[in-house]
Amino acid sequence: MSAPVPAVGARLSTGDPALTYVEARAAAMNGQHVRAAELLASLADAEPGEVQFAQQALAEAIGAGQMDLALGLAAKIPPAKLSTDARLLLATDAVKQHNLGRALPWLTTGAATGDLAFLSPLLTAWNAAERGDQARALASLDQIPANSLLAPLHDEEQAFILLKFRRTADAEPFARRAIAAAGPREARVRVALADAFVAAGDRTRALAMIDGMGSDTAAARQLILSGRRNGEAIDTGAKAMSSILTAFGAEIARLQRTAPPLGLVQVARYADPGNVGATTLLALLLQSSGRGDEALALLASVPRNDPLISQVRDAQVRIFTEQKRLDQAYAVAAAAASDRSAGSADFSRLGDVLEAMDRHAEAADAFGRAFALAGAQGDKSELWSLLLLQASSLEEANRWPEAQAALQKALTLSPDQPLLLNFLGYAMLERGQNIDAAEAMIRKASQLAPDDASITDSLGWAEFKRGKVDEAIDTLERAAEKDPTQAEIQEHLGDALYTSGRRFEARFAWHAALVTAEDKTAERVKAKIASGLNPADAAP
Repeated sequence: MSAPVPAVGARLSTGDPALTYVEARAAAMNGQHVRAAELLASLADAEPGEVQFAQQALAEAIGAGQMDLALGLAAKIPPAKLSTDARLLLATDAVKQHNLGRALPWLTTGAATGDLAFLSPLLTAWNAAERGDQARALASLDQIPANSLLAPLHDEEQAFILLKFRRTADAEPFARRAIAAAGPREARVRVALADAFVAAGDRTRALAMIDGMGSDTAAARQLILSGRRNGEAIDTGAKAMSSILTAFGAEIARLQRTAPPLGLVQVARYADPGNVGATTLLALLLQSSGRGDEALALLASVPRNDPLISQVRDAQVRIFTEQKRLDQAYAVAAAAASDRSAGSADFSRLGDVLEAMDRHAEAADAFGRAFALAGAQGDKSELWSLLLLQASSLEEANRWPEAQAALQKALTLSPDQPLLLNFLGYAMLERGQNIDAAEAMIRKASQLAPDDASITDSLGWAEFKRGKVDEAIDTLERAAEKDPTQAEIQEHLGDALYTSGRRFEARFAWHAALVTAEDKTAERVKAKIASGLNPADAAP
């Protein structure tokens, strides 16, 4: 299970291990993770009895995507002291070499870093499939327990293995269930299944897989009708491993609202460098770690004709926007929207960038184009949200009558959508426009989404505007409990408390608002803290 340690670019030039270690830590803190890995690897060479140097070097190497270095370092560490990421890497490397016998022990070794044995049925199944043993492949998938982390992905894997053996009719029900359960991964799962059906010679079912992809449907349909592959099918053990690890990473982010482990996603991309889902997720993780240039370079490596290029552009625009490089974000979004095959997603992305640039009227036009294209393509699921975005831009552009019309149109499409009810009701409340109807809409929104702090805040503010101050305080306190960091909620609560005579508590709420308040809100809150509430400084 060992691999040769590659030559590294850093050596103990000073002959001082302590200084080398300091240099390595400084490199890691400055985002120079490749250099940190190399320096720590040199320490591992010089101090073979100090396994912690090899462990730290290995972690840096995996995080930097230096897998050859990482594999060599892993050979220096006792199996029981390897991290989960390291064991996943070693198993993945064996899978890429079609060596199941070498992969499985890394999943079941008695390490204290976590049990990976749940992956064994998946690897066994794909090993059998790659050897042409259909019966064993399907039997191995049946060994996945109902409570396993793999259980939610069973249908997906079953579909791909059946398709590898060209059993398209048998695969279809599993494929449809996989799409229904894919969540944020839906586009990638659809594209991969469509490619697998094409590979199996069934274009009709391939077309059925992409039906409902929204603005990306047309390009995918054209590719399928031509009989060409997009390369996204899961048809090897390495691709299956990459897909599973990416799915785990995305699920961690969704359920725990925290970034998945960087090493996990690096291993997923090592398993299949063509996995655009892994590439995109990795880029966003790198950006959140202050490694934005690495993230953008990674995204730039994806071919422009990739079937999931829309997700890549979304990530590029997000990173440029977070870095305040709005001109470059605009260049990406505008280029995509100017393409003759541009769809609803391309114009929606452009609208987001224009909104970030405070070009509100142009943003409204872009969202309007997105709405029209989504309607023409039969993608009804996006229509109400595009109208909401357009209305928000119109309101920012001081075109309230048009914004109101867009919101009312959206409500005819989705009358029980709490975000629409809240937006329209609150906007009417701010303008003193039909207060009874405004409060009724907000109250309905609150009933539909009782855990939404912003909607609860709107209800409390509606009660305050109607003179129900005690009720308003109770409601606004519930909103503040749900989201104590939202400046608007704390300001509203402070105004209500001050009006009721609870002036000390009001200033406490205003101080809480000031922590996150920006621009005009911050100025208004500071004035109230200094001299109390007056009509000029009241929240709108």
